[in-house]
Amino acid sequence: MSVILIVSAFSFLINVPLGIWRERYKKLSLPWFIIIHLSVPVIIILRIYLKANPYFIPLFIALAVSGQLIGGKIARK
Repeated sequence: MSVILIVSAFSFLINVPLGIWRERYKKLSLPWFIIIHLSVPVIIILRIYLKANPYFIPLFIALAVSGQLIGGKIARK
């Protein structure tokens, strides 16, 4: 269970600053696209290294998206 919490927290927390950074760029531009996907390989590597069950991949994706959205809201304030 702690492995799921570690990967979940990482998925969310790494995407908050990326969401803040993403707000500087025009939507659908190359930098915007790269920033959105920048955390994906790191999360995949962490999930495999910690042997997290693939059943939780939708949770990790949802938390990554949530982190991006919250980071974007922070940047707009």
